[in-house]
Amino acid sequence: MVGIVANVFLAAFKAVIGLLSHSIAVTLDAVNNLSDALSSVITIIGTRLANRAPDKKHPLGHGRVEYLSAMIVAAIVLYAGITSLVESVKKILQPETPDYSVISLVIIAAAIAVKLLLGQYVKSQGKKNNSGALVASGEDARFDAILSASVLASALIFKLTGLSLEAWVGVVIAVFIIRSGIEMMTETLDDILGHRADAELTQKIRHLLTEEPEVRGAYDLFLDNYGPDRNYASVHLELPDVMTVDEVDRLTRRVQAKVFQETGVILTGVGVYSYNTKDDEAAVLRTKVLETVLAHDWALQLHGFHADLEKKELRFDVVTDFDVDPKEAMRTLYQEVEACCPGYQVCITRDVDLAD
Repeated sequence: MVGIVANVFLAAFKAVIGLLSHSIAVTLDAVNNLSDALSSVITIIGTRLANRAPDKKHPLGHGRVEYLSAMIVAAIVLYAGITSLVESVKKILQPETPDYSVISLVIIAAAIAVKLLLGQYVKSQGKKNNSGALVASGEDARFDAILSASVLASALIFKLTGLSLEAWVGVVIAVFIIRSGIEMMTETLDDILGHRADAELTQKIRHLLTEEPEVRGAYDLFLDNYGPDRNYASVHLELPDVMTVDEVDRLTRRVQAKVFQETGVILTGVGVYSYNTKDDEAAVLRTKVLETVLAHDWALQLHGFHADLEKKELRFDVVTDFDVDPKEAMRTLYQEVEACCPGYQVCITRDVDLAD
């Protein structure tokens, strides 16, 4: 709300100065402030909608509304930038001599100070409330102050030398606005489409899971995002084949509570891989299979290995690179593993490289 009020007043003052002084640079700076105010309004509406409680139709909440509101904001910023660029080019082709007064220069200088203070305030609130959107908005306000400073510089140059650079400054402002809109749109599209989970977060979750003495490995970690700070996850744990269902149940509940407490991630599903503990022959087979599979650069990881020596069965998962053809990769692995372990029925599951 503070940002909206400040930007509306700044836009009004700059618009008046721009029109009276025939300055396209100041006018476009006003447009930039107005788009910031409109963006803040949409952000507030989007945040309120996103924070609505889950219901029967949306059991995982409404957090993704924030991504839709961010896309609208990006579209507004992009439109403002394109419009500003068109107007600046027009002024280059058909220039008008600006007429800056001392009062107008003072107001522009005051606007720069206001933007710097506003940026610092909004950024501090963003850090306090763990809001990436507010932190980004604070950085944007500080960047706007730099653009306004360029407008002031062009005005001072004109007053001192008579050289008018303000239409070209308008082009610079427009380009930066367009770039900001494109970046916002790209980042939001990534959030909507789904992108690779943060490596630091996934590694922390794996560390928390493998701290448990029974867990030899944590694999197939999949994070699903339903809005800012609304992450759900599933994982497979590699456990000894002597554990009872009761013991696995106790372990599952323990790690779910620990992961949520430490990271805020809700671990919705915990699958199980069993590893052999009763026979050395299984360890020999695992070593042979591991060497065979990981001889390929596109085979990133083997996990979940289990050998049933009585039924002559081998089962395991292989994580493959995105660059390899999945069918060709699986065909190759089946041929090579069956060749190195004759007499065994092989079951290989291909996993996707989801997280670091």
